[in-house]
Amino acid sequence: MQILNCGLFLALIASAASLAGPAVAQSRPDTNRLSCAAAQALVTKHGGIVLSTGPSLFDRYVTSRAYCPTTDRTEAAFVPTTDNRQCFVGYTCRDRDGGDK
Repeated sequence: MQILNCGLFLALIASAASLAGPAVAQSRPDTNRLSCAAAQALVTKHGGIVLSTGPSLFDRYVTSRAYCPTTDRTEAAFVPTTDNRQCFVGYTCRDRDGGDK
């Protein structure tokens, strides 16, 4: 009986862990569900934050170059929101040679 209880316990742990995976992946704020002002406020509040912009699409948005590695430059960032398809939320960090980070 103890082996059965141990097996059941392990099964419950595995089940709980599998449920936690998608929840963690979905924890990024989705700009498609925010107003432009709300998306801008999140970036301003945190200085740098990862936002989802669509299914499996995300990036890190910052208020200034101070939130980027010292060798990077900033590039203006526009994201879709509920009230603006091209909402300026701040900047993304980019390699000085033009590549994405």
